[in-house]
Amino acid sequence: MRQELRDLDIEISFLEGVLRRDPEYEEALVVLGDDYTRRGRFEDGLKIDLALVKLRPEDALVHYNLACSYSLTNQFEAAATSLDMAIDLGYRDFSFLAHDPDLKPFRGTEFYKKIQDKVKQLKM
Repeated sequence: MRQELRDLDIEISFLEGVLRRDPEYEEALVVLGDDYTRRGRFEDGLKIDLALVKLRPEDALVHYNLACSYSLTNQFEAAATSLDMAIDLGYRDFSFLAHDPDLKPFRGTEFYKKIQDKVKQLKM
């Protein structure tokens, strides 16, 4: 576990350096956002996801990941807005959505109930 965290920190440091040279390197942003989340650096992950949404505004998965970051930072209304956008753009992995640990804080909210209703309508 300790070695895994150390390796993750090294990867984060490397990717931060890459992004200082090329802030719009999308693949590096995707990996760094995931690494930040795995390290518990949710605010940093949120910043990455916000940058990715600007670069890929029509990407359903980018909006889904932004919803996860909002959930992890207890910004539930924003999570609902981003998740709604992800679904509008074509996100359809509803079973993953229902079990994604990043959305766990969000699932207990009234905002999640509205997303559930939307999913039910789409499944009909």
